[in-house]
Amino acid sequence: MPSYIVTCNDDATDEQVAAAKQQAIDQGGKIGHEYTLIKGFSVSFPDDSVQTLESHEAVNQVELDQEVRTQ
Repeated sequence: MPSYIVTCNDDATDEQVAAAKQQAIDQGGKIGHEYTLIKGFSVSFPDDSVQTLESHEAVNQVELDQEVRTQ
């Protein structure tokens, strides 16, 4: 299952972040990690799932979780 990093708006309330997580769960996602330094979380979705999290009012960005390397 692909994993995504969901970053919420800086001014999102705790309730809005919780609603975004619930939307992900309702769409078949599984919350992996809840971040504390930023308002956000990781979520895994089945390969054939369609995500609409980017349209949630509290969500700023959804990006595929991938390995980052420095040169």
